[in-house]
Amino acid sequence: MSDLPEIRVGTVERERALETLTQHFSDGRLTVTEFDERTGKIASATTRGQLDRVFDDLPALTPSAPATVSPEAPAADRDVTWRNTVMAVIPFLALALFFLVPIDNSWLFFLLIPATAAILFGGRDGRRGRGGR
Repeated sequence: MSDLPEIRVGTVERERALETLTQHFSDGRLTVTEFDERTGKIASATTRGQLDRVFDDLPALTPSAPATVSPEAPAADRDVTWRNTVMAVIPFLALALFFLVPIDNSWLFFLLIPATAAILFGGRDGRRGRGGR
């Protein structure tokens, strides 16, 4: 329990408590009814002691490493981003060509979709770059 249980809490502390409670719920430690009741208690809590009492019968969560956000995406991520954008546009391009270009076998335009995927993403074995770099 907290050293100073009567210290007032703010929105940030209540949001953290809700995140922790949600993790306990997703781990299966709480029923829907218990989760709803405790969520109400957290929303109306004004002191640390009130927040702490919500977690009295629950184990402490092990903190996970915080995700670091870099101000600029690495070059490999930018590379994947443009490839994903191209792949998102190709089905619409194939559909437009199917209806707008008057040829007998216009269904062949839909082969652009897997062909583009093979060109953009083919040869990758799950590692960044080519040759495992």
